[in-house]
Amino acid sequence: MLFMVVERFKDGKAKEIYRRFQEKGRMMPEGLKYLDSWVEVNFDRCFQLMECDDLRLFQEWIFHWQDLVEFEIIPIVPSKETAEVVTNTISL
Repeated sequence: MLFMVVERFKDGKAKEIYRRFQEKGRMMPEGLKYLDSWVEVNFDRCFQLMECDDLRLFQEWIFHWQDLVEFEIIPIVPSKETAEVVTNTISL
């Protein structure tokens, strides 16, 4: 499954987040796959596209970052697949 992960950087923690990332990497367990990310220009939030079949892996990953970041994990479906579902439903 695909997930959009919205990370809200805690106040003034952007430097600490990037320092930890440089020192330890993403600290993601095997099975949780990072695909891409985007950061707001004001360093308030990061949006990460990730793939995973076991939600417990998110819990393990978040445990390493929860002192610096608040997380929102949103299951998503690609637009093309959603269009197919809608088109098939309309045809019924």
